[in-house]
Amino acid sequence: MKVILSAPRGFCAGVVRAVEVVEICLERFGPPVYVKHQIVHNPYVVDGLERKGAITVESVEEIPVGSLVVFSAHGSPPEDFQKARERKLRVIDAVCPLVTRVHNEAKKYHRQGKKVLLVGHRGHQEVRGTMGQVEMTLIDDNPGAELPSWDPGAEVVVLTQTTLSVGDTASAISAIKDRFSGAVVRNDICYATTNRQEAVNKMANMVDMVLVIGAQNSSNCNRLREVAEAHGLPSHLINGPEEIRPEWLEGKEMVGVTSGASTPEVLVEEVIKALDPEEVIMLNGADEDVAFTLPKELRG
Repeated sequence: MKVILSAPRGFCAGVVRAVEVVEICLERFGPPVYVKHQIVHNPYVVDGLERKGAITVESVEEIPVGSLVVFSAHGSPPEDFQKARERKLRVIDAVCPLVTRVHNEAKKYHRQGKKVLLVGHRGHQEVRGTMGQVEMTLIDDNPGAELPSWDPGAEVVVLTQTTLSVGDTASAISAIKDRFSGAVVRNDICYATTNRQEAVNKMANMVDMVLVIGAQNSSNCNRLREVAEAHGLPSHLINGPEEIRPEWLEGKEMVGVTSGASTPEVLVEEVIKALDPEEVIMLNGADEDVAFTLPKELRG
């Protein structure tokens, strides 16, 4: 058996920044550092930070008055910031700048009087944060999603969750444009999501199966699995080598391996070690040289 290793894969700039924010806070201010929602959707990363003194919570109300809290990379609604002020919390916002861009777009178009549609997954933390910015309507990215019964001539703007399937989102946007021909479309799928999906498409005709390394609650990891499945390939989303089932590998000569934007490279290395292939073939992909500055409270 041989392994085809996808590129790019693993951490994106937003994840690097978010993890660094928590680590700097732990070093500079000492534990405990509270983190509202998992800083990124990967249990290995979260567990590692918690061993250093981070405490992950799901609501602001769980955080003791006057504490330091880092808001996760996925973004938070304004009411969480208000609750933090009421509890006299020191907030360091680790939201990905590309998610902040979506928030700012929503506010801008809402001020212009446009009706805002958000294509995304209901219940995802990023969607919750974005939906909280202004009044908007959520449209699922699955084919056949129900659209609002507004006048076809309504001024509509379409925003998207940053970690969606490129193909499914294009279909959803096409359906929206069919209903609202004058809709302004801001396709906000981030560079890392797009690049990783394109890499899976590239290796799809070279492999018998795809292993996506990442967490079950990671949107971008699930989309990578779906991209592989769309090519008719068996595809499995695993956290690490302990989840590989021997029967998956029976008769497989070429196994594709990739990882989501919140997955550390050490897990990729562990999976390849467990597979013990006779050869690892590295694919070339898009070069990523994106880097984001730290929140102003941590600079210098």
